[in-house]
Amino acid sequence: MLIVISEFMDPAAVEALASEFDVTHQPALVDDLERLAEAVSTADALIVRNRTQVNAHLLSCARQLRVVGRLGVGLDNIDTAACAVRSIEVIAATGANAVAVAEYVITTASMLLRGAYASSLDIAAGRWLRAELSRGRELHGKTLGLIGFGSIGRVTARLGRAMGMQTVAHDPLLAADDAAWSSGDVARRSLDELLSEADVVSLHVPLVAGTRGLLDGARIAAIKRGAVIINSSRGGIIDEAALAAALQRGHLAGAALDVFEHEPLNSGTVLAQCPNLILTPHIAGVTQESNVRVSALIAGRVAASLRASAAHDR
Repeated sequence: MLIVISEFMDPAAVEALASEFDVTHQPALVDDLERLAEAVSTADALIVRNRTQVNAHLLSCARQLRVVGRLGVGLDNIDTAACAVRSIEVIAATGANAVAVAEYVITTASMLLRGAYASSLDIAAGRWLRAELSRGRELHGKTLGLIGFGSIGRVTARLGRAMGMQTVAHDPLLAADDAAWSSGDVARRSLDELLSEADVVSLHVPLVAGTRGLLDGARIAAIKRGAVIINSSRGGIIDEAALAAALQRGHLAGAALDVFEHEPLNSGTVLAQCPNLILTPHIAGVTQESNVRVSALIAGRVAASLRASAAHDR
């Protein structure tokens, strides 16, 4: 059985798969659609990150595909409906990168509220900005608002509480009597209530029809003045132009974006020159440790799926 891996994967996990299956691991395949289509034409399994588009065209080339492994949690780059029609199993690494994302959220929240960590060049040049940089705020006692309260949101809540934050969350997919609401001192809120209360708003939802443009201009304007926003989930959930305007006029105190409507950003982005804005290239969930966990989980589950498929064929 052949496994094609089109983006980077931890070498130990690749070696584990190669001990049992034929493996083609070429991280550059994601940027060569013709070679990718050829590679998957005889593949039984395909393992991807977020850049490979497992769409109708690619699936039509993968005539004997049995399973798709996603080195991450979001599935917006995979046509799950088309996979279901062909009984192709789709496996995500749910929970394996939760700690990495949660640490990103709490770290950037602290940096944004404190507002003192972009001053190294000024200080080294002799500009002693002690008065200006003494106006930062602490995480302790602030309210963390989580839009989406799945596995990553719950780890983020736990880290926030460790820093002395109060936590509120909005998740319409969780029933009011779900145990998650009672297990961690997290208060359930409507979206509008959360936006009016939270000092730190953090997004933890997938990009689907119901979440696209969720934080539009009106909702951004309704956010508590002086709050900060962090998006480590998916681009397209926040209206980037409205966010830039809110930062420029001082309604929001800061923002951190790891994901964008179009990736990579172009040089003319509306996000250029915004105050107290942290931009990172879709790496919130990617650390040395999380890459090992995610890769090992997907390698194990893809291997198990292929074994089960082979046994069924016999």
